[in-house]
Amino acid sequence: MLPHPDPISGAAYSSVELMPGDRQVALLDQRALPLVERYEMLHRVEQVAEAIERLMVRGAPAIGIAAAYGVVLGAVAERGGAESFDRAMGVANERLRRTRPTAVNLAWSLERMARACREIAPFAPEDRVARLASEARAIHREDVEACRSIGTIGAARVPDGATVLTHCNAGALATGGYGTALGVVRAARASGVNVRVVACETRPVLQGARLTAWELLRDGFDVTLVTDSMVGQLMRRGGVDLVIVGADRIARSGDVANKIGTYGIACLAQTHGVPFYVAAPWSTVDLACLDGDTIPIERRSESEVLSFAGVRTTPEGVRADNPAFDVTPARLVRALFTERGEICAPCESALVALAC
Repeated sequence: MLPHPDPISGAAYSSVELMPGDRQVALLDQRALPLVERYEMLHRVEQVAEAIERLMVRGAPAIGIAAAYGVVLGAVAERGGAESFDRAMGVANERLRRTRPTAVNLAWSLERMARACREIAPFAPEDRVARLASEARAIHREDVEACRSIGTIGAARVPDGATVLTHCNAGALATGGYGTALGVVRAARASGVNVRVVACETRPVLQGARLTAWELLRDGFDVTLVTDSMVGQLMRRGGVDLVIVGADRIARSGDVANKIGTYGIACLAQTHGVPFYVAAPWSTVDLACLDGDTIPIERRSESEVLSFAGVRTTPEGVRADNPAFDVTPARLVRALFTERGEICAPCESALVALAC
């Protein structure tokens, strides 16, 4: 894994880094995991945008960090005056913003970088790059700090000997380098709690099977993989003590968008009396989005469903539906863990109060 260059963050590794010199971004290609640990060096905004679209980097916080580093690469390429710089940064921002619509961390990060761009437009080109690089690294560092706080807060809900079920990948690979849902698991173990993890495969791209299992195994966790369709039976037999997932957007109502399949798990948890928790940084909360019905849901290529590992597994002529995310109503969420605190029975008033 990429070693984290900033000791302030305390992260052991991350999946995306702006390299020393501020001219290239190193990216762990998550499409190749777990079979190959492959790194790509990116030098242009377009390369970063394509990496996000193609799931080389994924996970809402990590997408936001990658986009911030993409803006830095855009500044490297722009050597003109203030007006030219403003135009170029506007183009870069818009290109990166279009990559994936559901993860609000992307827009949040790009807006923060846009403010920095406006402030430094009159500066010399080299100064612009240095200042934007500092801002992007601050976004990265702050995300890791937020994840560690989330972990500490959420760990209080994990009893000794618990089996935690998680869906998709909300670990170091999906964030700046510690994890949200998996950050809670890491913090629980660090506090002396004995914990094991059940990871759902997460069809159709298998983020749970490929990434969560790989990440936890590397860190010495007791992890068991199940197909998404096994969750109901597992809960019926008492095999899950709590569910912890991440999020790509949390609406003002407390409704949560996360990887497709999360809603079904939340319904099963409700049926079987299993606590369902969501762990996410405050940058994932979108108070401008009123409820789950107004969250934009990304629809991805049919090929992800019709094929597996590049090999077609379905009859020619059949069509596929492929929404990348679903929405879990706030009523099914026992609590949200953010770096600002725990929100029990998530609702608009609780989120607005925490925003102040």
